[in-house]
Amino acid sequence: MQGILIVDKPAGWTSFDVIAKMRGVLGTRKLGHSGTLDPMATGVLPVFCGGASKAVDLQLNHDKTYRATLRLGSRTDTGDITGTVLKTRPVTAGEAELKDILPRFVGPQMQVPPMYSAVKINGQPLYKAARQGLTVERKARPIEIYGITYEGSPAPGEYTLTVRCSKGTYIRTLLEDIAQGMGQLGTMSALRRTQAGLFAEADAHTLEEILAAKEAGPDALEGLLLPVERVFEPLPLLKVSPGVAQHLYNGCPTSRYPAPDGRYRVQDEAGQFLGLANITGGVLRVEKLFVERG
Repeated sequence: MQGILIVDKPAGWTSFDVIAKMRGVLGTRKLGHSGTLDPMATGVLPVFCGGASKAVDLQLNHDKTYRATLRLGSRTDTGDITGTVLKTRPVTAGEAELKDILPRFVGPQMQVPPMYSAVKINGQPLYKAARQGLTVERKARPIEIYGITYEGSPAPGEYTLTVRCSKGTYIRTLLEDIAQGMGQLGTMSALRRTQAGLFAEADAHTLEEILAAKEAGPDALEGLLLPVERVFEPLPLLKVSPGVAQHLYNGCPTSRYPAPDGRYRVQDEAGQFLGLANITGGVLRVEKLFVERG
């Protein structure tokens, strides 16, 4: 099987747990995933299967959208309610103060990764040091918040936000910073990823749906997979003749190609996706193939 399975990750599972489960379901160890989610988080987790795993690092869009809930009144060691409460303080601000401060957090900014994260310092994930009670010096990294929308209050002292952001943004840290800007302590009580790059909630399947498809047979399971070409749909399409396709298969350049310079997703005359190619100075060269060489 080759394609992209968008998993609706359940709470309590690590992203690695999902991959381990999918290896058994899909019958291959050749899997990759895009954008790790914390165990408490749910939502869109793209799993790249078979030859499609080559596309993980070639994705054109790494932006994310999250629906997160901020709980005021306490701070934890993990930045969410799964951690140990470090400090509490009476809540003295609410919806009005939150709405007033949100625009301040939109735009490019620097963010320090939390200790409970998979970021590696000197080859070791920060969360391993955190579990030993250690604090490691971290450098702030550039991120961008494209927009924050207030979605209402599901409970007293809790406020739900939709956040559109760049790759590498820690929503836990953002919520703590928002609370601090309100003069409060705060922690994250819920998190769901609703968009990962080009993939949305509507593309996602629960584990129950995936297991039911496996029971129904290979065709049903394969029917859940999105084509790897979906990742590259923003690129212009180039349809090539059989001769040019053979050049691409063999890694041979094609000179004086009649198309503008640039990067393309390539199909053969029958509409089969072949892979990526670049035209530079009128010369067409393969970048990455997603079909067997013929």
